[in-house]
Amino acid sequence: MTADRIQRLLAQVQAGRLNVKAATRRLKTLPYENLGFAAVDHHRVFRQGMAEAIFCEGKTVGQVVAIARRLLSNHHPVLATRVEPAVARALQRLDRRARYEPLGRTVVLAPPKGWGTRALRGTGHVVIMTAGTADVSVAEEARVTAQVLGNRVTTLYDVGVAGLHRLLDRYELLETAKVLVVVAGMDGALPSVVGGMFGQPVIAVPTSRGYGASFGGLSALLAMLNSCAAGVAVVNIDNGYGAACLAHRINSLSAS
Repeated sequence: MTADRIQRLLAQVQAGRLNVKAATRRLKTLPYENLGFAAVDHHRVFRQGMAEAIFCEGKTVGQVVAIARRLLSNHHPVLATRVEPAVARALQRLDRRARYEPLGRTVVLAPPKGWGTRALRGTGHVVIMTAGTADVSVAEEARVTAQVLGNRVTTLYDVGVAGLHRLLDRYELLETAKVLVVVAGMDGALPSVVGGMFGQPVIAVPTSRGYGASFGGLSALLAMLNSCAAGVAVVNIDNGYGAACLAHRINSLSAS
């Protein structure tokens, strides 16, 4: 969106040729910035309450930096996911405030404040848990995303069904959460257990961790999709980012 287009739109409203409701609809659909290799969506935060994130896999270092630069120039904080060390170094050169978290492979290129227009401020919290330590990298992607979006997050790691007493020990904490994000590989059983014990929405995240017959997370995905516990939603394999975005939307609705 360019400044002159906004000015023309506002002038139409001022002159009475366009009403406020129609102007708002146009603002929601005003275009992106075309970089040739990417179409940067500057109005996503207006439409959805969260800015566009950069999925770095499959992109060159130069492409990632160019997208980040354009987002920053339009006053959008930047979240990059699936970040390799070379990309992280380039983003840190672009902005010295860049925070790289290698475990979750994320970079936050600006302070979280102001990221989401519907960001929460202490009205509830999201619990992100993993079945095993091997699942933590996916959970960390979810944690960073949820926090950047303005949610209060508590993490519980390595509380899977092989030692259920570890989960039961945190029963009171889990009861107070608004949303439960459950990350599991191997047999993918933990979301069903959590969904049967608690009444909050459960977001299940299958991971690619496991031995041969896990088929890179497919067995965990199918187990979660076939859960007999009601109220369990499932995202794609290793998709911590998507789980956090859904948790944010649920948390925002519960606060309104």
